[in-house]
Amino acid sequence: MKGILFAILGGICITVQGVANSQIGAGIGTWQAATLTQFTGFVAAFILMLLFRDNSWKRFKDVKPLYLMGGTFAAIVIFSNVTAIHLIGITISISALLIAQLAIAFLTDRFGWFEVEKKKMRPGHFVGIGLMMLGVLILSM
Repeated sequence: MKGILFAILGGICITVQGVANSQIGAGIGTWQAATLTQFTGFVAAFILMLLFRDNSWKRFKDVKPLYLMGGTFAAIVIFSNVTAIHLIGITISISALLIAQLAIAFLTDRFGWFEVEKKKMRPGHFVGIGLMMLGVLILSM
């Protein structure tokens, strides 16, 4: 249950962040919005790390270089989201984002990418993704 609540919180924040970034991007530019968002996210995470006294960051040398590139993906997420929201609106943008996210998560689980344990996919998984895609098509009409 706790995991579901965190996932819901993350989904809410992705949407609110997309809207906020879109407004920032309209005012100062898309890459500037990504830079500002990444910076404020860094500051917030750093403060929280200090408040919670989490010293596990000292083991960053143990992290594989590919995974240290996570912030790069976040910058691309922000740029893509801002651009998509300006072009097609928030509802379709977030719907497409969620489908793309779900599809990559599905493939990652299925094939064990990024050292994730492989999981067997059931017919319901395929039906669920198909229905989400159909939903986006209907929303975009």
